[in-house]
Amino acid sequence: MTATALSRNWRQLQKTVGKALSATSTNSLKRKSSSVESPTTSSSSTTTSAKKIKRARTPRSTAATTTTKTNPANPPSIPQISEPTPAPKVPKMTITTPKPSAALALWAEDNDISPADLRKAYNLLPGSTTLLPPTGSAIEPGASGASSATEAGKYVSLDCEMVGVGGPTNERSALARVSIVNYHGHVILDTFVRPKEKVTDWRSWVSGVTPVHMIHAREFEDVQKEVSAILMDRVLVGHAVKNDLEVLLLSHPRRDIRDTSRHPGFRKLSAGRTPALKKLAQEVLGIEIQGGEHSSVEDARACMLLYRKFRDEIEKLHKPKLPQPKGASAKSGRKNRKKKKKKEA
Repeated sequence: MTATALSRNWRQLQKTVGKALSATSTNSLKRKSSSVESPTTSSSSTTTSAKKIKRARTPRSTAATTTTKTNPANPPSIPQISEPTPAPKVPKMTITTPKPSAALALWAEDNDISPADLRKAYNLLPGSTTLLPPTGSAIEPGASGASSATEAGKYVSLDCEMVGVGGPTNERSALARVSIVNYHGHVILDTFVRPKEKVTDWRSWVSGVTPVHMIHAREFEDVQKEVSAILMDRVLVGHAVKNDLEVLLLSHPRRDIRDTSRHPGFRKLSAGRTPALKKLAQEVLGIEIQGGEHSSVEDARACMLLYRKFRDEIEKLHKPKLPQPKGASAKSGRKNRKKKKKKEA
């Protein structure tokens, strides 16, 4: 074999070896890079899984108690504990037992129904003096159609409602309503009256009279005549009835007047002063009147009921004194003088 052929083979061998070496170095580099990257990835995944396991294993109590380092320049905001809003106060409801009206009390007396029987019927306490108010027309005066519903009888009770006239500097009372009931509480007369002067104060919160009532109101003179005819030869019952007669411009015999405001037994409740009709009705009769606007009908009924309850005592004070013999009066005078002399001695 010649030298030229050897050199050619030598060159091909070198090329083949060089290609093999280059391929080997490339594969080794690739393997190195993959081997360098794979540990990092596996370590990160390992740490992540370890963290997950650690978090899963740590209980909540320890997690809550762990303290974290905070930057002193930016301290963590402390959550403010909001105070519980107080519940709205609910006003206490006081349950009051309604008291009977004067109409029911008069009806019970007329039908011989005792307070004890009424308390049993309405399931009230034994010591209670209160009764339920009327719930139907069957117990209202006049509902039965008896003759006492329309007849005045011997005893009548009068009450008036008044308004102010004459202005604030010279205010006077003028008649605006008049009511009359008989012995059983039945209404004999109840009408509004048109004042003869201009009204400056309606006193609606007390009198219950408003300008609307004046549309169908009657003239003063007509009402005055009718009232005078009803009162003639009858016993007049009322509370401070002198004021009612004055506003009507009427008079009545003193012997035929039964004024509940002047009864000594009632005045004791007010320490000798004139007692209010509302107070007498509440404390003596156990009924409620004048809760708001006054009703002259109910006030007249309350007066009549007071008179009926204490009729015997009131009539004793109005009995005419029998005239004493002339000799008897002189003897009694001499005896009194002798007693005085003995006491002085």
